[in-house]
Amino acid sequence: MELIYLYHSGFALAGSGFTLVFDYFEDSEGPDSGILHSELLQRDGRFYVLASHFHADHFSREVLKWREQRPDIVYLFSKDILRRRRAGKDEAIFLKKGDTYADECLAVRAFGSTDVGVSFLVEVGEKKIFHAGDLNNWHWMDESSEAEWRGYEKNFLHELADLRSYTSGLDLAMFPVDPRLGREYMRGARQFVEQVKTAVFVPMHFDEAYAEAAAFRSVAEANGGRMIVLARRGQRELLFE
Repeated sequence: MELIYLYHSGFALAGSGFTLVFDYFEDSEGPDSGILHSELLQRDGRFYVLASHFHADHFSREVLKWREQRPDIVYLFSKDILRRRRAGKDEAIFLKKGDTYADECLAVRAFGSTDVGVSFLVEVGEKKIFHAGDLNNWHWMDESSEAEWRGYEKNFLHELADLRSYTSGLDLAMFPVDPRLGREYMRGARQFVEQVKTAVFVPMHFDEAYAEAAAFRSVAEANGGRMIVLARRGQRELLFE
């Protein structure tokens, strides 16, 4: 499988007979140009688009136009996208926490978030792939009282426990490492890899802060994993033979 970084929290995963797109809102070269438009939409096999929630940096209605090129496309959206009227009830399969989808190619299970929407666990090609969406320890401890940020952290650890009760390990995880959180911006990602064994960790949700995201590498490796250091939009990484 090849992982392709589009932007922010947007990724594509290209495997034998399938393509997955996670949380698209821009292509690798801009709003409507790059690897996805020039190459991935033409790939053979099944094509899936997953969107974790309605926020504009995780979802664009443009993805619904792709059905014109790919009438076989499968849309798997968080249910808040329907509630917020970003998509109609006949335009996608909508999932809330605990819901599942499966076909002959893959299985998807929706887990919780500490913001809106869901996170996704995809089982495909005998691999477990996790995309966190906006699941993170959004503690904001530089701005909030201790009681407030510890409450945010408690909610996050509860969601982690749900994931850990389903699986003790992941082959690949895409998870926020967001410097806007301040001095403890890696706290949620550290708690994640400490509690859920992650073979390959990929940071996301950092916009252009590549160096700050790359700083998490030592933490990922200290917990027995490998981290993909992202350096540019459109970066491609062969993960699994």
